[in-house]
Amino acid sequence: QVQLVEFGGGLVQAGESLKLSCAASGRAFRPEAMGWFRQAPGKEREFVAGFRRKGNIKYYADHAKGRFTISRDDAENTLYLQMNSLKAEDTAIYYCAGSGRYIITSQTTNPRSYDYWGQGAQVTVSS
Repeated sequence: QVQLVEFGGGLVQAGESLKLSCAASGRAFRPEAMGWFRQAPGKEREFVAGFRRKGNIKYYADHAKGRFTISRDDAENTLYLQMNSLKAEDTAIYYCAGSGRYIITSQTTNPRSYDYWGQGAQVTVSS
């Protein structure tokens, strides 16, 4: 069974930075794609950033471009999200997601494309 666990959420002030980690464990899991999503109260879960192993391609939502950076440590099977210049509207629960299957480009931002999910990490940005 594959498990994803997020770490690093917390309360910060606007303009500050935060780094989230997602540790993958369980049976040999070699993700073809992983991503970060977030969900604010009363809103749908939305894509933040992701990567696809084939082509080593990284993707970012418009709201994350220039501020957030996704990275991974294959040796530790860990995914990271460095978030800089945080804004109050970034407040949400952030989820790590993974897929053992290839995801076509047009579906990398679709939560339904991912098979495994973490429990979420709360990020609160005060203005």
